[in-house]
Amino acid sequence: MLSLALAAHAGLFLSAFAAATLLPLQSEAVLVGLLLGDQYPLWSLLLAASLGNVLGSLVNWLLGRGIERWHGSRWFPVSDAALEKAQRHYRRFGCWSLLLSWAPVIGDPLTLIAGVMREPLWRFLLLVTVAKVGRYAVLAWLTLV
Repeated sequence: MLSLALAAHAGLFLSAFAAATLLPLQSEAVLVGLLLGDQYPLWSLLLAASLGNVLGSLVNWLLGRGIERWHGSRWFPVSDAALEKAQRHYRRFGCWSLLLSWAPVIGDPLTLIAGVMREPLWRFLLLVTVAKVGRYAVLAWLTLV
């Protein structure tokens, strides 16, 4: 039984981790499925999902910190105009925009731009953790109500 619980939590962690990177994946269905199965404590599922999602966002932040060294390369995936626009928006809304890091489409790029903009790690982790835990907690509440 322990190995099944470990596999369930590891699967949730990995899906949440991958979903937080720039890969187009979702982790919400995995969490909802495990919640509806009613076999594991709510706190442990929220912990696994949140930890995986925050660490996936940290990967984006780290990529952002190092991505500019390849900025002039032909294969660089973002145009100068798009990068400047993203930086301009981040400067305008500041670190508080990281509270939207949970949102589909814009959340993952926000965490990457935070790295480009050299957002301090402590503040990045604090705001992203609040956003990610909050999103999973609301999803759990909506599922279990």
